[in-house]
Amino acid sequence: MQDVRKWAAGPARLLRRHRDPVVVQTLRSAAAATIAYVIALRLSPEPAPLTAPLTALLVVQVTLFATLKNGIRRVNSVVAGVLVAIAFSLLVGLTWWSLALLIVASLAVGHLVRVDEYVPEVAISAMLVLGVTTVGNTAWARVVETLIGAAVGMGCNLLLPPPVWVDEAGESIEGLARRVRQLMLRMGEEAAGLTPVERAAARLHEARRLDHAIVEVDAALRQAEDSLRLNPRVREGLLHRVVLRTGLDTLEICTVVMRVLARTFTDLAKARDPEPLFPPEAGATVEELLSQIGDAVVSFAVLVTTDLSDSADAAEARLSAELHAAAVTRDRLALLLRDELARDSRHWQLHGAVLTEVNRIIDELDTEHRSRRLLEELDRIPGEQRAKLPRLSRLRERVGVPERLRRNRPGADGRSS
Repeated sequence: MQDVRKWAAGPARLLRRHRDPVVVQTLRSAAAATIAYVIALRLSPEPAPLTAPLTALLVVQVTLFATLKNGIRRVNSVVAGVLVAIAFSLLVGLTWWSLALLIVASLAVGHLVRVDEYVPEVAISAMLVLGVTTVGNTAWARVVETLIGAAVGMGCNLLLPPPVWVDEAGESIEGLARRVRQLMLRMGEEAAGLTPVERAAARLHEARRLDHAIVEVDAALRQAEDSLRLNPRVREGLLHRVVLRTGLDTLEICTVVMRVLARTFTDLAKARDPEPLFPPEAGATVEELLSQIGDAVVSFAVLVTTDLSDSADAAEARLSAELHAAAVTRDRLALLLRDELARDSRHWQLHGAVLTEVNRIIDELDTEHRSRRLLEELDRIPGEQRAKLPRLSRLRERVGVPERLRRNRPGADGRSS
Protein backbone atom coordinates (compact mmCIF):
# COMPACT_ATOMS: atom_id res chain seq x y z
CA MET A 1 0.00 0.00 0.00
CA GLN A 2 2.83 2.34 0.83
CA ASP A 3 4.46 1.58 -2.54
CA VAL A 4 1.21 2.51 -4.28
CA ARG A 5 1.11 5.84 -2.46
CA LYS A 6 4.69 6.57 -3.44
CA TRP A 7 3.91 5.68 -7.05
CA ALA A 8 0.85 7.96 -7.05
CA ALA A 9 2.76 10.83 -5.42
CA GLY A 10 5.08 11.15 -8.41
CA PRO A 11 2.38 11.86 -11.04
CA ALA A 12 0.63 14.17 -8.58
CA ARG A 13 3.77 16.26 -8.13
CA LEU A 14 4.26 16.28 -11.91
CA LEU A 15 0.68 17.46 -12.45
CA ARG A 16 1.08 20.26 -9.92
CA ARG A 17 4.31 21.29 -11.60
CA HIS A 18 2.63 21.39 -15.00
CA ARG A 19 -0.04 23.68 -13.56
CA ASP A 20 2.52 26.01 -12.07
CA PRO A 21 2.18 29.47 -13.65
CA VAL A 22 5.91 29.69 -14.34
CA VAL A 23 5.81 26.40 -16.24
CA VAL A 24 2.67 27.44 -18.13
CA GLN A 25 4.20 30.79 -19.10
CA THR A 26 7.39 29.06 -20.27
CA LEU A 27 5.44 26.62 -22.43
CA ARG A 28 3.34 29.44 -23.90
CA SER A 29 6.43 31.42 -24.82
CA ALA A 30 8.12 28.42 -26.39
CA ALA A 31 4.97 27.50 -28.33
CA ALA A 32 4.48 31.03 -29.65
CA ALA A 33 8.12 31.32 -30.76
CA THR A 34 8.00 27.92 -32.47
CA ILE A 35 4.75 28.65 -34.30
CA ALA A 36 6.08 32.00 -35.46
CA TYR A 37 9.26 30.33 -36.75
CA VAL A 38 7.30 27.66 -38.66
CA ILE A 39 5.10 30.27 -40.31
CA ALA A 40 8.07 32.49 -41.13
CA LEU A 41 9.86 29.57 -42.79
CA ARG A 42 7.05 29.45 -45.33
CA LEU A 43 6.57 33.18 -45.85
CA SER A 44 10.06 34.66 -45.47
CA PRO A 45 12.82 34.26 -48.06
CA GLU A 46 15.44 34.04 -45.32
CA PRO A 47 16.77 30.53 -44.58
CA ALA A 48 16.69 31.12 -40.80
CA PRO A 49 13.96 33.70 -39.98
CA LEU A 50 14.82 34.11 -36.31
CA THR A 51 13.32 37.59 -36.09
CA ALA A 52 9.79 36.12 -36.07
CA PRO A 53 10.23 33.87 -33.00
CA LEU A 54 12.18 36.62 -31.24
CA THR A 55 9.35 39.10 -31.75
CA ALA A 56 6.75 36.55 -30.65
CA LEU A 57 8.78 35.82 -27.54
CA LEU A 58 8.84 39.51 -26.63
CA VAL A 59 5.13 40.04 -27.23
CA VAL A 60 3.81 36.91 -25.49
CA GLN A 61 5.37 37.81 -22.14
CA VAL A 62 2.54 40.17 -21.19
CA THR A 63 -0.74 39.24 -19.48
CA LEU A 64 -4.04 39.25 -21.33
CA PHE A 65 -5.09 42.50 -19.68
CA ALA A 66 -1.81 44.14 -20.65
CA THR A 67 -2.22 42.78 -24.18
CA LEU A 68 -5.59 44.41 -24.65
CA LYS A 69 -4.68 47.60 -22.81
CA ASN A 70 -1.11 48.20 -23.95
CA GLY A 71 -0.64 45.62 -26.70
CA ILE A 72 -0.49 48.16 -29.51
CA ARG A 73 2.25 50.15 -27.79
CA ARG A 74 4.16 46.97 -26.96
CA VAL A 75 3.99 45.78 -30.58
CA ASN A 76 4.88 49.27 -31.85
CA SER A 77 7.95 49.30 -29.62
CA VAL A 78 9.06 45.90 -30.86
CA VAL A 79 8.44 46.76 -34.50
CA ALA A 80 10.21 50.11 -34.14
CA GLY A 81 13.20 48.45 -32.50
CA VAL A 82 13.35 45.77 -35.19
CA LEU A 83 13.21 48.35 -37.98
CA VAL A 84 16.00 50.37 -36.38
CA ALA A 85 18.07 47.19 -36.05
CA ILE A 86 17.43 46.28 -39.67
CA ALA A 87 18.60 49.72 -40.82
CA PHE A 88 21.79 49.46 -38.78
CA SER A 89 22.48 45.92 -39.95
CA LEU A 90 22.24 47.03 -43.58
CA LEU A 91 24.30 50.21 -43.14
CA VAL A 92 27.02 49.63 -40.54
CA GLY A 93 26.66 46.22 -38.94
CA LEU A 94 27.47 45.50 -35.30
CA THR A 95 30.40 47.32 -33.71
CA TRP A 96 30.90 49.01 -30.37
CA TRP A 97 30.22 52.48 -31.76
CA SER A 98 27.27 51.35 -33.89
CA LEU A 99 25.76 49.74 -30.77
CA ALA A 100 25.97 53.10 -28.96
CA LEU A 101 24.34 54.86 -31.92
CA LEU A 102 21.73 52.10 -32.09
CA ILE A 103 20.69 52.67 -28.47
CA VAL A 104 20.47 56.45 -28.91
CA ALA A 105 18.49 56.12 -32.13
CA SER A 106 16.15 53.49 -30.65
CA LEU A 107 15.34 55.60 -27.59
CA ALA A 108 14.71 58.63 -29.80
CA VAL A 109 12.42 56.62 -32.09
CA GLY A 110 10.60 55.25 -29.05
CA HIS A 111 9.75 58.79 -27.93
CA LEU A 112 8.73 59.74 -31.46
CA VAL A 113 6.26 56.87 -31.83
CA ARG A 114 4.96 57.52 -28.29
CA VAL A 115 5.16 54.08 -26.77
CA ASP A 116 5.40 55.65 -23.31
CA GLU A 117 6.68 53.16 -20.70
CA TYR A 118 7.85 50.82 -23.46
CA VAL A 119 10.54 53.18 -24.76
CA PRO A 120 13.35 51.01 -23.30
CA GLU A 121 11.90 48.00 -25.14
CA VAL A 122 12.61 49.72 -28.47
CA ALA A 123 16.32 49.70 -27.65
CA ILE A 124 16.14 46.19 -26.17
CA SER A 125 14.40 44.81 -29.24
CA ALA A 126 16.86 46.58 -31.53
CA MET A 127 19.89 45.16 -29.72
CA LEU A 128 18.49 41.65 -29.63
CA VAL A 129 17.45 41.65 -33.26
CA LEU A 130 20.70 43.22 -34.45
CA GLY A 131 22.50 40.13 -33.21
CA VAL A 132 20.54 37.92 -35.61
CA THR A 133 20.35 40.34 -38.55
CA THR A 134 23.99 41.22 -39.05
CA VAL A 135 23.98 38.88 -42.05
CA GLY A 136 21.17 39.56 -44.48
CA ASN A 137 20.37 41.71 -47.48
CA THR A 138 16.58 41.89 -47.52
CA ALA A 139 15.08 44.36 -45.07
CA TRP A 140 11.53 43.57 -46.07
CA ALA A 141 12.00 39.96 -45.07
CA ARG A 142 12.79 41.10 -41.55
CA VAL A 143 9.69 43.32 -41.52
CA VAL A 144 7.54 40.38 -42.57
CA GLU A 145 9.10 38.22 -39.86
CA THR A 146 8.44 40.92 -37.28
CA LEU A 147 4.78 41.17 -38.22
CA ILE A 148 4.44 37.39 -38.14
CA GLY A 149 5.99 37.22 -34.69
CA ALA A 150 3.82 40.07 -33.41
CA ALA A 151 0.65 38.47 -34.78
CA VAL A 152 1.48 35.07 -33.32
CA GLY A 153 2.34 36.59 -29.95
CA MET A 154 -0.90 38.56 -29.80
CA GLY A 155 -2.87 35.53 -30.96
CA CYS A 156 -1.36 33.31 -28.27
CA ASN A 157 -2.27 35.84 -25.60
CA LEU A 158 -5.85 35.96 -26.85
CA LEU A 159 -6.41 32.26 -27.59
CA LEU A 160 -4.24 30.87 -24.79
CA PRO A 161 -4.75 33.21 -21.82
CA PRO A 162 -1.71 33.68 -19.58
CA PRO A 163 -1.60 31.84 -16.24
CA VAL A 164 -3.46 33.13 -13.22
CA TRP A 165 -1.17 34.10 -10.35
CA VAL A 166 -3.77 34.10 -7.57
CA ASP A 167 -2.30 31.11 -5.74
CA GLU A 168 1.12 32.74 -5.59
CA ALA A 169 -0.41 35.97 -4.25
CA GLY A 170 -2.36 33.97 -1.68
CA GLU A 171 0.80 32.21 -0.53
CA SER A 172 2.50 35.59 -0.15
CA ILE A 173 -0.38 36.91 1.96
CA GLU A 174 -0.36 33.83 4.18
CA GLY A 175 3.42 34.03 4.50
CA LEU A 176 3.14 37.63 5.70
CA ALA A 177 0.47 36.64 8.22
CA ARG A 178 2.66 33.85 9.62
CA ARG A 179 5.58 36.28 10.01
CA VAL A 180 3.31 38.63 11.96
CA ARG A 181 2.19 35.72 14.16
CA GLN A 182 5.76 34.64 14.88
CA LEU A 183 6.64 38.18 15.93
CA MET A 184 3.59 38.32 18.20
CA LEU A 185 4.54 35.02 19.82
CA ARG A 186 8.07 36.22 20.56
CA MET A 187 6.83 39.52 21.95
CA GLY A 188 4.30 37.70 24.13
CA GLU A 189 6.92 35.32 25.53
CA GLU A 190 9.19 38.22 26.40
CA ALA A 191 6.34 40.23 27.95
CA ALA A 192 5.80 37.44 30.47
CA GLY A 193 9.37 37.72 31.79
CA LEU A 194 12.27 40.09 32.13
CA THR A 195 12.91 41.85 28.82
CA PRO A 196 16.12 43.85 28.36
CA VAL A 197 15.86 47.06 26.42
CA GLU A 198 18.13 45.65 23.69
CA ARG A 199 15.82 42.69 23.10
CA ALA A 200 12.72 44.90 22.95
CA ALA A 201 14.50 47.18 20.47
CA ALA A 202 15.38 44.13 18.35
CA ARG A 203 11.69 43.25 18.15
CA LEU A 204 10.97 46.81 17.08
CA HIS A 205 13.47 46.50 14.21
CA GLU A 206 11.91 43.18 13.27
CA ALA A 207 8.49 44.83 13.12
CA ARG A 208 9.91 47.54 10.88
CA ARG A 209 11.28 44.92 8.49
CA LEU A 210 7.73 43.74 7.90
CA ASP A 211 7.30 46.84 5.74
CA HIS A 212 9.60 45.26 3.15
CA ALA A 213 7.46 42.13 3.19
CA ILE A 214 4.39 44.29 2.51
CA VAL A 215 6.06 45.65 -0.63
CA GLU A 216 6.85 42.15 -1.87
CA VAL A 217 3.32 40.92 -1.25
CA ASP A 218 1.92 43.99 -2.98
CA ALA A 219 4.00 43.22 -6.08
CA ALA A 220 2.73 39.63 -6.12
CA LEU A 221 -0.83 40.88 -5.71
CA ARG A 222 -0.50 43.34 -8.58
CA GLN A 223 0.67 40.51 -10.82
CA ALA A 224 -2.32 38.43 -9.73
CA GLU A 225 -4.71 41.33 -10.38
CA ASP A 226 -3.39 41.77 -13.91
CA SER A 227 -3.72 38.05 -14.60
CA LEU A 228 -7.37 38.13 -13.47
CA ARG A 229 -8.49 41.06 -15.59
CA LEU A 230 -10.37 40.04 -18.74
CA ASN A 231 -9.21 36.46 -18.36
CA PRO A 232 -11.89 34.12 -19.80
CA ARG A 233 -10.77 31.31 -17.47
CA VAL A 234 -11.67 33.37 -14.39
CA ARG A 235 -15.18 33.95 -13.11
CA GLU A 236 -15.84 36.88 -10.80
CA GLY A 237 -12.38 38.28 -11.35
CA LEU A 238 -13.40 41.61 -9.79
CA LEU A 239 -14.47 39.87 -6.59
CA HIS A 240 -11.18 37.95 -6.38
CA ARG A 241 -9.19 41.16 -6.82
CA VAL A 242 -11.20 43.07 -4.22
CA VAL A 243 -11.01 40.25 -1.65
CA LEU A 244 -7.25 39.92 -1.98
CA ARG A 245 -6.61 43.67 -2.04
CA THR A 246 -8.76 44.43 1.00
CA GLY A 247 -7.17 41.48 2.79
CA LEU A 248 -3.70 42.86 2.16
CA ASP A 249 -4.84 46.32 3.28
CA THR A 250 -6.04 44.85 6.58
CA LEU A 251 -2.78 42.97 7.12
CA GLU A 252 -0.84 46.14 6.34
CA ILE A 253 -2.78 48.01 9.02
CA CYS A 254 -2.06 45.17 11.45
CA THR A 255 1.68 45.34 10.72
CA VAL A 256 1.66 49.09 11.31
CA VAL A 257 -0.10 48.61 14.64
CA MET A 258 2.38 45.84 15.46
CA ARG A 259 5.22 48.28 14.91
CA VAL A 260 3.54 50.75 17.26
CA LEU A 261 3.02 47.97 19.82
CA ALA A 262 6.70 47.03 19.58
CA ARG A 263 7.55 50.70 20.14
CA THR A 264 5.37 50.70 23.26
CA PHE A 265 7.07 47.56 24.56
CA THR A 266 10.46 49.19 23.98
CA ASP A 267 9.38 52.28 25.91
CA LEU A 268 8.07 50.07 28.71
CA ALA A 269 11.37 48.21 28.85
CA LYS A 270 13.23 51.50 29.21
CA ALA A 271 10.82 52.87 31.83
CA ARG A 272 10.63 49.73 33.99
CA ASP A 273 14.26 48.57 33.66
CA PRO A 274 15.36 46.37 35.43
CA GLU A 275 11.81 45.17 36.24
CA PRO A 276 9.67 43.06 33.84
CA LEU A 277 7.36 44.83 31.39
CA PHE A 278 4.27 43.69 33.30
CA PRO A 279 3.48 42.11 36.65
CA PRO A 280 3.58 38.27 36.50
CA GLU A 281 -0.17 37.66 36.06
CA ALA A 282 -0.59 40.53 33.57
CA GLY A 283 2.48 39.38 31.65
CA ALA A 284 1.08 35.86 31.27
CA THR A 285 -2.20 37.35 30.06
CA VAL A 286 -0.37 39.49 27.49
CA GLU A 287 1.38 36.36 26.22
CA GLU A 288 -1.93 34.55 25.90
CA LEU A 289 -3.55 37.53 24.19
CA LEU A 290 -0.81 37.98 21.57
CA SER A 291 -0.86 34.25 20.86
CA GLN A 292 -4.62 34.38 20.23
CA ILE A 293 -4.33 37.47 18.03
CA GLY A 294 -1.49 35.84 16.07
CA ASP A 295 -3.68 32.80 15.39
CA ALA A 296 -6.47 35.13 14.28
CA VAL A 297 -4.15 36.92 11.84
CA VAL A 298 -3.27 33.62 10.17
CA SER A 299 -6.94 32.56 10.07
CA PHE A 300 -7.81 35.89 8.46
CA ALA A 301 -5.18 35.33 5.75
CA VAL A 302 -6.52 31.84 5.12
CA LEU A 303 -10.03 33.26 4.87
CA VAL A 304 -9.20 35.90 2.24
CA THR A 305 -7.23 33.41 0.14
CA THR A 306 -9.80 30.58 0.22
CA ASP A 307 -11.96 30.04 -2.87
CA LEU A 308 -14.30 27.19 -1.92
CA SER A 309 -17.36 28.30 0.01
CA ASP A 310 -17.24 25.41 2.52
CA SER A 311 -13.59 26.08 3.36
CA ALA A 312 -14.30 29.82 3.58
CA ASP A 313 -17.17 29.20 6.03
CA ALA A 314 -14.92 27.04 8.20
CA ALA A 315 -12.15 29.66 8.11
CA GLU A 316 -14.61 32.42 9.02
CA ALA A 317 -15.99 30.41 11.92
CA ARG A 318 -12.47 29.72 13.20
CA LEU A 319 -11.56 33.40 12.88
CA SER A 320 -14.69 34.49 14.78
CA ALA A 321 -13.97 32.04 17.59
CA GLU A 322 -10.35 33.21 17.89
CA LEU A 323 -11.36 36.87 17.90
CA HIS A 324 -13.97 36.18 20.59
CA ALA A 325 -11.35 34.45 22.73
CA ALA A 326 -8.93 37.35 22.17
CA ALA A 327 -11.62 39.87 23.19
CA VAL A 328 -12.26 37.96 26.43
CA THR A 329 -8.54 37.86 27.21
CA ARG A 330 -8.24 41.57 26.41
CA ASP A 331 -10.98 42.40 28.89
CA ARG A 332 -9.24 40.31 31.54
CA LEU A 333 -5.97 42.13 30.82
CA ALA A 334 -7.74 45.47 31.16
CA LEU A 335 -8.93 44.53 34.66
CA LEU A 336 -5.43 43.39 35.67
CA LEU A 337 -3.88 46.63 34.41
CA ARG A 338 -6.53 48.64 36.21
CA ASP A 339 -5.60 46.93 39.45
CA GLU A 340 -1.94 47.61 38.71
CA LEU A 341 -2.79 51.27 38.09
CA ALA A 342 -4.28 51.49 41.59
CA ARG A 343 -0.95 50.31 43.03
CA ASP A 344 1.43 52.12 40.67
CA SER A 345 0.26 54.79 38.21
CA ARG A 346 3.65 55.71 36.76
CA HIS A 347 3.21 53.84 33.46
CA TRP A 348 -0.53 54.15 32.93
CA GLN A 349 -0.10 55.77 29.51
CA LEU A 350 2.01 52.91 28.15
CA HIS A 351 -0.30 50.26 29.59
CA GLY A 352 -3.26 52.07 28.07
CA ALA A 353 -1.44 52.21 24.73
CA VAL A 354 -0.98 48.41 24.78
CA LEU A 355 -4.72 47.93 25.23
CA THR A 356 -5.51 50.45 22.49
CA GLU A 357 -3.17 48.78 19.99
CA VAL A 358 -4.33 45.21 20.53
CA ASN A 359 -7.92 46.42 20.39
CA ARG A 360 -7.23 48.06 17.02
CA ILE A 361 -5.91 44.79 15.59
CA ILE A 362 -8.94 42.87 16.87
CA ASP A 363 -11.29 45.42 15.30
CA GLU A 364 -9.46 45.30 11.94
CA LEU A 365 -9.75 41.51 11.80
CA ASP A 366 -13.44 41.51 12.68
CA THR A 367 -15.55 39.77 10.01
CA GLU A 368 -18.22 42.48 10.01
CA HIS A 369 -15.57 45.13 9.47
CA ARG A 370 -14.19 43.10 6.56
CA SER A 371 -17.66 42.71 4.99
CA ARG A 372 -18.23 46.47 5.11
CA ARG A 373 -14.91 47.13 3.39
CA LEU A 374 -15.70 44.59 0.67
CA LEU A 375 -19.07 46.21 -0.04
CA GLU A 376 -17.51 49.69 -0.08
CA GLU A 377 -14.88 48.57 -2.59
CA LEU A 378 -17.42 46.79 -4.80
CA ASP A 379 -19.52 49.97 -4.85
CA ARG A 380 -16.54 52.27 -5.43
CA ILE A 381 -14.95 50.47 -8.39
CA PRO A 382 -17.93 50.78 -10.81
CA GLY A 383 -18.02 54.52 -10.12
CA GLU A 384 -14.34 54.86 -10.98
CA GLN A 385 -14.87 52.82 -14.15
CA ARG A 386 -17.69 55.11 -15.22
CA ALA A 387 -15.45 58.13 -14.69
CA LYS A 388 -12.57 56.60 -16.67
CA LEU A 389 -14.71 55.14 -19.47
CA PRO A 390 -17.80 57.37 -19.82
CA ARG A 391 -18.49 56.28 -23.41
CA LEU A 392 -18.47 52.60 -22.49
CA SER A 393 -20.79 53.30 -19.56
CA ARG A 394 -23.22 55.14 -21.83
CA LEU A 395 -23.09 52.26 -24.31
CA ARG A 396 -23.95 49.77 -21.57
CA GLU A 397 -26.90 51.91 -20.53
CA ARG A 398 -28.13 52.09 -24.14
CA VAL A 399 -28.04 48.32 -24.60
CA GLY A 400 -30.07 47.94 -21.42
CA VAL A 401 -27.60 46.60 -18.83
CA PRO A 402 -28.48 48.49 -15.63
CA GLU A 403 -25.61 49.20 -13.27
CA ARG A 404 -27.53 47.69 -10.38
CA LEU A 405 -27.82 44.34 -12.18
CA ARG A 406 -24.15 44.34 -13.20
CA ARG A 407 -22.99 45.07 -9.68
CA ASN A 408 -25.44 42.73 -7.94
CA ARG A 409 -25.06 39.79 -10.31
CA PRO A 410 -25.04 36.36 -8.62
CA GLY A 411 -21.85 35.73 -6.70
CA ALA A 412 -20.72 39.38 -6.74
CA ASP A 413 -20.61 39.49 -2.96
CA GLY A 414 -20.33 35.78 -2.33
CA ARG A 415 -24.17 35.32 -2.25
CA SER A 416 -26.90 34.74 -4.80
CA SER A 417 -29.21 37.64 -5.50
